[in-house]
Amino acid sequence: MKKIAALLLSFLLAGAAFADKPRKLGAYLAHSAFNIPGNSPYVEIYLEILGNTIVYKQNDAGKFQGSVQVTMILRQDSVISDYRKYELLSPEITDTTNLVLNFIDQQRFMVENGNYELDLSISDLNSYHKPVVITYPVSVDFPSDKVTISGIQLIESYTRTTEENVLSKSGYDVVPYVDNFYATDQNRLTFYSEIYNPLHREGSDEKFLISAFIESFENHAMLSDYVRIRRESSRPAIVLLSEFDISSLPSGNYNLVVSVRNKENRVIAENTAFFQRYNPAMTAQLLNYDNINIRNTFAERITGADTLREYIRSLSPIATELERIFINTQIATASLPTLQQYFYQFWQKRSELEPEKAWTAYNQEVIKVNNTYSTQVRKGYDTDMGRVYLQYGPPNNITDVPFETSGYRHTAGSSSTGSVPYQIWHYYSLNNNRERNKRFVFINSSLLAADYQLVHSDVKGEIQNYNWQAMLTRSLEIKDADYDDLRRDGSRSATRYREGW
Repeated sequence: MKKIAALLLSFLLAGAAFADKPRKLGAYLAHSAFNIPGNSPYVEIYLEILGNTIVYKQNDAGKFQGSVQVTMILRQDSVISDYRKYELLSPEITDTTNLVLNFIDQQRFMVENGNYELDLSISDLNSYHKPVVITYPVSVDFPSDKVTISGIQLIESYTRTTEENVLSKSGYDVVPYVDNFYATDQNRLTFYSEIYNPLHREGSDEKFLISAFIESFENHAMLSDYVRIRRESSRPAIVLLSEFDISSLPSGNYNLVVSVRNKENRVIAENTAFFQRYNPAMTAQLLNYDNINIRNTFAERITGADTLREYIRSLSPIATELERIFINTQIATASLPTLQQYFYQFWQKRSELEPEKAWTAYNQEVIKVNNTYSTQVRKGYDTDMGRVYLQYGPPNNITDVPFETSGYRHTAGSSSTGSVPYQIWHYYSLNNNRERNKRFVFINSSLLAADYQLVHSDVKGEIQNYNWQAMLTRSLEIKDADYDDLRRDGSRSATRYREGW
């Protein structure tokens, strides 16, 4: 079965792709940070090896087994905080014709609050391929004067602990779910998190309202059918182990949110985990707009079908995954009434009292984006820069590095050494202040004006390639397919598929 490309909490190593060719090692990587009140924080690193991407050899017992060498280096300001190097063995198998069994490893690093970098190298000891190496950031922040929430760990399964081991937390052995993609046959989303209150005082009668819910990734709208709420007394640490039945959740991109409110009903701590759902049967039921009443609305006044289709196409950067399915698959054949109904519902959801005003304000931004970022083949809103601008707003700062090389001449099939033009967009805060100090990296691989492609961001749900700087100075035999593969593998869209799995 083909699988939706999944990023963020778990992502494919080396810029989301190294299972594209047979016997080239593939894996998922994720991490979560936790705290031990009165002791120190720690980071858990979860690694899942894709069983059909490694080479198996017969062992002394006559069974077949794979072997992966793993090196993890945790650094802070170039100083090594911890180091692990070990051999990871696959389960033994008797038949190598159907290699579908993935296997998981978990490592725990005791750390202090701060920002770290994890250097990870993995190699198939039975293969000639070079090791896959990546570096990505790890942040640990559990201040002593605030209520905080650990990472939200997605769970494959859990059982009561009978003997302490590396999977043990709060009396349970928790097996991580390293991927963040939930296929049609996966109807339970189980998760684990911890809430810490370092200001707790013995005998305190302070209460907190703890909620866990699923929201749309694109517009942060809470889904009322997926909410868990409970009231808790103050304690140094509170364990949250829960799950949602997602059998009726349509295909799309979502956030799992854990939130803590105080007695004034003010959010004092919040954390999120991104995931993707593929559920086409449920999705089809929701793509019917016949019951939307547009009488005497601004949408009814738009009577040109082609004009309305263009308006709807421009909504793609801010559309939910379900709304984008209509744009991608039905817009060309939909009747004028259906287009009007879709268009009105889109804006009525975002501004119930003034949907037309919301559309007018957005359309002004689309005009700006089309004037600035359009290329010879794409409207501005359909470019990466245009999409990011419309989804997140204008950046606070832009670092613009133009093409620089001595005597370089770019022609088809030519090869030379130079620096690819790139821009870094810096946002002080995003997503209702949930994320701070975030960046988007765009590279102009074609060397054409305004034709920049997004190759990396540290924003949740976006393409991640923490080795993006290696793409800047290299032999410039430019092939757009290189970047197309990266974009496909790192797609944020739950309706685009990754080949080669």
